[in-house]
Amino acid sequence: MFKKSILLLVWLAFIIQAHAQSEIQKWEQYAQNTEIIRDQWGIPHIYGKTDADAVFGMIYAQCEDDFNRVETNYINAMGRMAEVEGISQLYVDLRIKLYIDPEVVKKEYENSPKWLRELMDAWAAGINYYLHTHPEVKPKLLSKFEPWMALTFSEGSIGGDIETISPNGLKAFYDNKAHAYLTYTERDWEEEPKGSNGFAIAPKLTQSGNAMLMINPHTSFYFRPEVHMVSEAGLNAYGAVTWGQFFIYQGFNEYNGWMHTSAKADAIDHFALTVEKKNGKYHYKFGDDWRPFTEKKITIKYKDGNDLAREEFTAYYSHHGPVIREEDGKWIAIALMVEREKALTQSYNRTKTKTHEEFKANMNLKTNSSNSTVYADRNGNIAYYHGNFIPKRDPQFDWRNVVDGSNPATDWQGLHEIEEMIFIHNPENGWIQHCNSDPFNALGVDSPKRTDYPPYIAWDTENARGLNAVRILSEINDLTLDRLITDVAYEPTLMAFKPMIPALGQAFRKLPNSDPRKEKLKEPIGVLADWDLKTGIHSVGTSLAVFWGNQLMAEGRRMDRAWDTYIFDFLATETSDEQKLTAFEKAVEKLTEDFGTWNTPWGEINRFQRVTNDIQGKFYDELPSLPVGYNSSLWGSLAAYGSRAYPNTKKWYGNVGNSFVAAVEFGEKVKAKSLLAGGQSGNPFSPHFVDQAEMYSKGKFKDVNYYREDVLNNARAIYKPGF
Repeated sequence: MFKKSILLLVWLAFIIQAHAQSEIQKWEQYAQNTEIIRDQWGIPHIYGKTDADAVFGMIYAQCEDDFNRVETNYINAMGRMAEVEGISQLYVDLRIKLYIDPEVVKKEYENSPKWLRELMDAWAAGINYYLHTHPEVKPKLLSKFEPWMALTFSEGSIGGDIETISPNGLKAFYDNKAHAYLTYTERDWEEEPKGSNGFAIAPKLTQSGNAMLMINPHTSFYFRPEVHMVSEAGLNAYGAVTWGQFFIYQGFNEYNGWMHTSAKADAIDHFALTVEKKNGKYHYKFGDDWRPFTEKKITIKYKDGNDLAREEFTAYYSHHGPVIREEDGKWIAIALMVEREKALTQSYNRTKTKTHEEFKANMNLKTNSSNSTVYADRNGNIAYYHGNFIPKRDPQFDWRNVVDGSNPATDWQGLHEIEEMIFIHNPENGWIQHCNSDPFNALGVDSPKRTDYPPYIAWDTENARGLNAVRILSEINDLTLDRLITDVAYEPTLMAFKPMIPALGQAFRKLPNSDPRKEKLKEPIGVLADWDLKTGIHSVGTSLAVFWGNQLMAEGRRMDRAWDTYIFDFLATETSDEQKLTAFEKAVEKLTEDFGTWNTPWGEINRFQRVTNDIQGKFYDELPSLPVGYNSSLWGSLAAYGSRAYPNTKKWYGNVGNSFVAAVEFGEKVKAKSLLAGGQSGNPFSPHFVDQAEMYSKGKFKDVNYYREDVLNNARAIYKPGF
């Protein structure tokens, strides 16, 4: 018996070793079919025989640049952050695991079409081969990636639909009182990053007679690197990829380009449920019936010292979706898009479309739920899609708020067709803009009319960027690619202050001469009155306006305001003279306290610095940094730069806003310029960690190496993965 056991163990060891060797041989075969060329900026250009080969090489290159961010995105996407960071992430993980069940996702992988499984197989192989060839890299948690994991993160947005669920609400509902001390800071969806800008320009407004596209996402810095994927099967896509994903999220091929912008097309609803316990089970009322909840056990592991502890929850699901909180004695369920395989299909296949007809057919999959899309192509088409997944609803209900889930009339009634959403194609004015702003101002005076659509199609409100974009685009003509950058995307006017500064001046003039503020504020008020509203490193007016604006916004947020009111008109007209003057006095005092004088140019305050690759950046006044003239998108800066002071700093350092940016012209040959915050690599010792930093601080773009000849002419390294 003992000998049989030994033989069995030897046989099992042989099988395991043979399987491992077989896997390595598969990885090496991918590698032989793949070539990576790094250009002068460290941008990886991946060439593969098949799309799967290109995916293998692309994810391998991502791991070379920043494996930490690749792994972290999938730890989060699978609801496993608590295994790394401890119990503090318990309810953040529960939020994910309401939707991510590994056994379900594995079946979705198995049922996916063969071509998609091949891409997922190559994706997992690329990461695992990287770890195999880099034994010095120690994963925090995921030492082996499996193909099905690609389905857990299939869309690419910053802050997807699931993240709208409050972990505090989950904790209050599902907590067994053992973790009463846990609280979460809710994300303020009005704070930076506020989204993105997309501009599409028709041929009649360009000097070359070619359509142009401005790709300008506003994300956390280093959230997406720059990548080029090419295969002999027709793939040739360039742009930004969210770490760990295998498709170009915002970018272009030689035929067309796509820019996603966050929008408030309504893709999510909350339903109030009347609940009773019957025969030991919870039921909810629906019409004249009582339906039992589907109950599901969810186990969350969390790090506890050197061990892993477990917490088990019983989650409740209605036909609307999972229960996420309790409110006024009702259980609140949430409905949102859950179509992982279709979403991954749509995300990948858009990168291979050649015409607007093909692109629109891809949009008909309707799974790009949290985005709008601005589009341009080689045939001169420009287009705008407001949202992509918008359920049909009975318009008698207030869909901005919780609706009665017991009323069958509140059930979703299928999805709107693209033409029923706000869809713009080749408008007569020759341009389209979307800056996370009112889509009914996408074309200025030629825009679609709000009254032609159900209210829930667009809860978006106007913002200062949208107003500035319309002002600029209404006057353009004979545009070049360089002018698309300088005269449009980086035009420096802060439109937010246009109604506010005159109101402040009027309040100041009303002050009696006996008020000490009349003399104290006279000079800074004069500087602000003479300011041209343009942000820049030498501008003192910018510093005064931003510090004052922050003070006055704090006042405005404590006041009642209709949801669709333009905030800066509201601040100009509804705050009192005293509120405006007090806020300005505080701003002057804060500038003087932090920088020695209120007469401080914006560039001495607003800085760019990259000294670590921590996902939550660290900044130090005593270390070198660069002046930046851009500003927060809040104030209308089209080139967005969200900065702030930190507990250990007086200067403000940017961490969100313009990160990857590209301007593209679609002629007989595609022409593009791009820019990254800092650089391509996440390794502080790499020459590509900050090699674009100075260019970034000045808005100086690099030429994109798109065609192989250009890639080879600027090559700095040519290799196969692992070799």
